Amino acid sequence: MFITFEGLDGSGKTTQVHLLAARLEAEGAEIVITREPGGTPLGEEIRDLVLHGGDMAPWAEAALYAASRAQHVEELIRPALARGATVLCDRYVDSSVAYQGIARGLGLERVLELNLAAVGGLMPDRTILIDIESGRAVARMSEDRDRIEREDDGFHGRAADGYRQLAARFPERYVTVDGTVAPELIAEEIYGAIRRNP
Repeated sequence: MFITFEGLDGSGKTTQVHLLAARLEAEGAEIVITREPGGTPLGEEIRDLVLHGGDMAPWAEAALYAASRAQHVEELIRPALARGATVLCDRYVDSSVAYQGIARGLGLERVLELNLAAVGGLMPDRTILIDIESGRAVARMSEDRDRIEREDDGFHGRAADGYRQLAARFPERYVTVDGTVAPELIAEEIYGAIRRNP
C-alpha cells in the first residue's frame, strides 16, 4: 500500500507518518518511511538546492521537484511496493500541484501532467491531508525557515486552498483530518480511515 501525507509545513505531517508507521509495524507490516523532496541520494541533493538555494524561476522549481520524484519512484518507491512493503511518504505529487501549480500560479493541470509523466502514473492508494489554516501553520514553524517556508502568508494560504481543491477532486483517495486537534486523536482518525478502506 502506498500512503502519502500532505499539508502545509507545520501541519504535523511528519509526526503522523511516524505514529502510523509504529502502529502498522506492530501489526507485522514492512514499512518504508520516506520524504520529498529527497528519499534518494539524488533527491537529497535536489532537496538542498530547492529548499536552501537561491531564488529560482517557478518552472525551474517545479521541474526540480519532478526530477527528484522521478528518481524516488524508480529507486525506492516502486521496488518497495513490488516486494509488498507499505510505503509512507511525507509529501508527493500533490505537494507540487498545491505549491507550484496553485500557490505559484503555474496551473493545476500543467503541474499535475508534468508529475504524472515523471512518476509513470504512480499515484498513492490513500492521501492523508492534515488540514490547518495557514496562519496557524506558519506560527508553528521554527525560526530557521527554508526557502518555501519564508514565503508570505498569501502564498501559504493559496497552498492550503490548493490542497482543499485536490481533496474535493480526488475524494476516493483523500482522507482529510483536522490538524488542530491533539496528535493522538489525529493518529486514531488516520488509522481508522486506513483500516476501513484498505
